Amino acid sequence: MMDAARARKLADRIQQIVAEMLERRIKDPRLGFVTITDSRVTNDLSEATVFYTVFGSEAERKDTAAALESAKGIIRSEVGRQTGLRHTPTLVFTHDPLPDSARHLDELLAEAKARDEEIAKRAEGAEYAGDADPYKRDEEEDEDVPGHVGRAAT
Repeated sequence: MMDAARARKLADRIQQIVAEMLERRIKDPRLGFVTITDSRVTNDLSEATVFYTVFGSEAERKDTAAALESAKGIIRSEVGRQTGLRHTPTLVFTHDPLPDSARHLDELLAEAKARDEEIAKRAEGAEYAGDADPYKRDEEEDEDVPGHVGRAAT
């Protein structure tokens, strides 16, 4: 058994190793524009889940999943070599849907901003239905208000 802090440290190291492997050593043409977003290791160190995102279409995501699956052995060997663990954890690659949700929210926010700008453009040449300033600002009336400190009478 291992404490959670050491497991977290190992997970961070695995994330780093996997990212470097994908960037430098894995030359699979199916591998898309992939980003390793997180990594988690079970407390007994038997399994490491590596989370990733793929920029692109559903087909590119499927191709990348297949490429990761076929490179799993090479990546696991490298993880074992670099971490020096007696038993290298089994690697499980999992698509991380969170950044996709974030991207969807960004798209919605951009759409809302575009609509706001469109409304602002339409409002530029518009005029008020009534008076531009419906509040009375009669200067002379102010002088009749008790306690009002206004202009001195000349």
